Amino acid sequence: MDKGRLEALLAPVRVPDDPRVLVSSATADDAGVVKIRDDLALVSTVDFFPPMVDDPTWFGRVGAANSISDIYAMGGVPVSAVCVYSLPAEVPEGAPAAILQGAVEKCVEADAPLVGGHTVKDTEIKFGLAVTGTVHPDEIVSNASAQVGDVLVLTKPLGSGFLCTALKGGRLDDDETLHVMEIMASLNRGAAEAMVDVGVSSATDLTGFGLLGHALGMAEASGVSMRIDAANVPWMMNLEKHATPQNTCGGLNTNMRYAQDRVAWTGGTDLQRSVLADPQTSGGLLISVPAARADALLAGLEAKGVATRAVVGEVVARADKAVEVV
Repeated sequence: MDKGRLEALLAPVRVPDDPRVLVSSATADDAGVVKIRDDLALVSTVDFFPPMVDDPTWFGRVGAANSISDIYAMGGVPVSAVCVYSLPAEVPEGAPAAILQGAVEKCVEADAPLVGGHTVKDTEIKFGLAVTGTVHPDEIVSNASAQVGDVLVLTKPLGSGFLCTALKGGRLDDDETLHVMEIMASLNRGAAEAMVDVGVSSATDLTGFGLLGHALGMAEASGVSMRIDAANVPWMMNLEKHATPQNTCGGLNTNMRYAQDRVAWTGGTDLQRSVLADPQTSGGLLISVPAARADALLAGLEAKGVATRAVVGEVVARADKAVEVV
């Protein structure tokens, strides 16, 4: 759903203040955080969606990695998960178990056991996880604390929206299909550990609102502006070949409409701008780090095996627009 439309629909909701709540929905962060004691807070999140790939096991892996990523984006450690599962009456034999098995693999990799879940009947398969994690109250990495002078670092390439649409249309070859599935299913664990070790200002993970939407959210929550260098943003393999009108999903158009009046478009080609708005599934972390620690973060990401570690922009003083694309 269009981010602006969603915000309008939910605007009437009033949630009472609670001193235990350290991060709420007020800043549209990746997860909520509730303080349990002086040295411990719980991080809670949930996410689920229909299949974006045909292989059920890979869908389970991607769905789990996507859900767990919200915990990592907060600087937290995932502890446990339960699944959220909808199944139609007519479903291919073996597919439900394969999806769940793929998710179990990722939960094991994240050291966050899958301990149960809830299933409902629906017209199509949907799957995801509700995940609980922990974080020290003084070490939360929120989307609301980016600082002027910070460097912006991205930890996965963009393009899953275009490529998954092409996949559904049978327009990806086997190598391209495996490439996009592996990227989406990779955990953001190493990236999160690196940013916690170094000490960063702010972070968010990239999902359905694209890099533009999530950068806007971070900028608005932090009271700053973000300058994105479109030419430095990494792309998935063969994205240029598949970034066509035929492979443009509806989410990209809604993201672009939302961003249109909130972004200063001073650079970037039409294609680069489109990729910035492309909805991501289980994308990387967008990290705002003090410039003096940027090299340490990049080195830490490399040491943790994070293949993509691109400097894509900087945080600047608040301007008329929350994001500038150069």
